[in-house]
Amino acid sequence: MNLFLIDGVAPFFRGCDQPVVNWSKVPFSHVETDGRLDPLRCVRIRAEFETFCRKAVAAGYNAVTLDDLAHLCIFGFYDERLKQKLSAYRCFFGELFAVATAAGLVPYITTDLLFFNEAIDRHLAKSDDALRTFAADACRQLFEKFPMVGGIIVRIGEADGLDVEGDFRSRLAIRTPRQARKMIQALLPVFEEFDRLLIFRTWSVGVGRVGDISWNPDTFDAVFAGLENDHFIISMKYGPSDFFRYLPLNRLFFRGGHRKLVEFQARCEYEGFGEYPSFIGWDYEAIRNQLVGQRSIAGISVWCQTGGWSGFRRLTWLDDNAVWNEINAFVTVRLFRDGISADQAIQQYYREHFPDPHWRPLQELLRLSDEVVKELLYIEDFASRRIYFRRLRVPPLVTVYWRHIVANHFMRKFMRCYVADGRRVVEEGFRALGKIKRMEVLANRLGLPVEDLRFQYDTFKLVATVREYYFLDFTDQIETRLIRMKHEYEAKYDEPRYTLMLDFSRFKLRRAHLKLMLKMMFRGEHGYRLFDRIVTLNLLAILYPVLKRFGQKAVPDFAAESAMGIDSIFK
Repeated sequence: MNLFLIDGVAPFFRGCDQPVVNWSKVPFSHVETDGRLDPLRCVRIRAEFETFCRKAVAAGYNAVTLDDLAHLCIFGFYDERLKQKLSAYRCFFGELFAVATAAGLVPYITTDLLFFNEAIDRHLAKSDDALRTFAADACRQLFEKFPMVGGIIVRIGEADGLDVEGDFRSRLAIRTPRQARKMIQALLPVFEEFDRLLIFRTWSVGVGRVGDISWNPDTFDAVFAGLENDHFIISMKYGPSDFFRYLPLNRLFFRGGHRKLVEFQARCEYEGFGEYPSFIGWDYEAIRNQLVGQRSIAGISVWCQTGGWSGFRRLTWLDDNAVWNEINAFVTVRLFRDGISADQAIQQYYREHFPDPHWRPLQELLRLSDEVVKELLYIEDFASRRIYFRRLRVPPLVTVYWRHIVANHFMRKFMRCYVADGRRVVEEGFRALGKIKRMEVLANRLGLPVEDLRFQYDTFKLVATVREYYFLDFTDQIETRLIRMKHEYEAKYDEPRYTLMLDFSRFKLRRAHLKLMLKMMFRGEHGYRLFDRIVTLNLLAILYPVLKRFGQKAVPDFAAESAMGIDSIFK
């Protein structure tokens, strides 16, 4: 194991003033002014990137990723305005690559397959052969221009969010295992020629017949069988879904002889974006222990800034209050680089950042943070179930998603289909609030941001009260209390904060009927039933526009407006 990657995009987000920030890719339009790179912003990004690289190396990383390939290659059919802008991007990224290399980090570049604009659309004429040639030419340009770049990290299973602006947008051009395999075969000769690494991510939002590549061994084999190569690494998130708790280790790490990279997240996008402590060290240690002896593991890739949609803006290793992300990033790399335990990594972190040897209070605070997230943010009765829908594993966390706390009649009925003892779940949630109070005491003693714990307490108190609405008898009193709490929370915290999405209007489907429908549509094993092959994978895609109108109350607005939109999973 010798590759320890960290994403270096944090400096690019300084000053982003949108109410909701798309953290999934560098906001290139923000780096520009009047259609050109803003020189003052570039100076600031370079300075902060130096700081970031220095701290990443001190933590234990040896490689850094930056977005993206589209802005670093120039084709003759581009217009002169775009050519000039991309030439400026090349100069700027050349400076960043020099900074990373001087610090001891090998730079890697990310790309979606594939990126497009009107000129590319006209040139490629929707031919698969032309797509592959274009992608290979782009990679070749990068390596010729920037020999210090160690390789390219490719994503095929997700495209730009609905809110992305700029000269390029990506789209899902690869929808079948055959297309994915042919793309790899077309790219590999370029990487062999330049002695670079092609890192191929399996993450997918479920679109097309290749959409289950994250967990389906048949699709995995259809794409990768026989493609073992010293210049090729398969990169997979640790579980068969996104970066959630309660997920088992993805068994595809043990399949085939390919080298593999394990993806982790230090800035937990589903657990507050680093606004409060959400320690993942013991979970990641358990994953590491399951991979011990697996010689095909080439290293890890840690996302310390990338991922999700929110207005929370803490920048890892650049802001004084980003400490929770930094602890996670430090512990994760030390677990895999040094082979130590999470407790030993916490002790190392304390020794390097605190003046005294008394590290146990930090260990207790992090232990409590782990427990609170698992006991109150998640509902274990639901989170611990294996539930699949179409080509996706259903997330273990659906009641709180990114910065949204969902409290509507559909979610109330939905959760009651899976939780047998609702009163116990409510009581467990309120008990967990007491642990946050203890964490506040510990944070104060350690000189850590106490206000983060107060914010977490007020937010999680909302979550605990929503559990009452889900699982106890509905009364006018709980409705009034939730409305009052929502107003008090919004008055106390300016944006960014969580949004409590209250809607008490009735969802006109009896719970017994909903339970039957869920039993039909959802399955407990990843393998497809005959019903799935006929209905959910095929017929449902055709009928979805009609069903969408029926189910409008079940789908919050943010699910349709963020990322690629919920419609994408039905394609």
